[in-house]
Amino acid sequence: MEETISLRELMETLKKRIRLIILITLTAILVSGAVSFFLLTPVYQSTSELLVNQSKSSGQPGFNTGEIQTNLQLINTYSDIIKSRNILEKVSGELDGGVSASELDGRITVGNKDQSQVMSITVQDTDPNQAALIANKTAEVFQKEVVNIMNVDNVTILTPAEANQSPVKPQPYLNIAIATVVGLMIGIGLAFLLEFLDNTIKTEHEVEKLLGVPVLGSIARISDQDEKKSRNRSEGNSRVRGEKVG
Repeated sequence: MEETISLRELMETLKKRIRLIILITLTAILVSGAVSFFLLTPVYQSTSELLVNQSKSSGQPGFNTGEIQTNLQLINTYSDIIKSRNILEKVSGELDGGVSASELDGRITVGNKDQSQVMSITVQDTDPNQAALIANKTAEVFQKEVVNIMNVDNVTILTPAEANQSPVKPQPYLNIAIATVVGLMIGIGLAFLLEFLDNTIKTEHEVEKLLGVPVLGSIARISDQDEKKSRNRSEGNSRVRGEKVG
């Protein structure tokens, strides 16, 4: 006959191992909090926004749907130009060589919203002021150099980057929440694993279940302390009866 585990047995297992589950969960929370608050270096993020258009001739109308579609299709090209070594080396030079081109490539992210000509240059750095400076310098260098690279001289810096004093990572409270869930899962899993590996018999119910015969009686285990209390109680009762008889 196939064995099944009832909900009551599951709850009894959790109750029996509750200290282990709580210990593992608290350990995960403390480790996560210590790492997030004291070991990980805060990273700050700043973003500069650009509007890029192709050059306009004097007789060209101010609004052209075809031109907008062309600009949208060139967004990926503009992104590659911003991340190109030529641009990044010039940005590094503007920063007096404090950050190399390869380091800039790892810190800069270029993107845009769907169906939008507005591009964003996002920079992450451990110094909020440095992050804003890199974003602004990259936008300025691209604005100057794209004229020589492509027929684009209509680049507008919509929003200069500003130093953001709130780090984007690490996120300690999110890390602690994740650690809490992970700690609970590990603790519960370990509790059921220990219960599965434990093949000792502890209750009359387990004897009946294992042998398939009813239990007629059981012998209780009396500790030394209980035995001493019982002996003292018996001696006290005997002394009282002796006094009454006397």
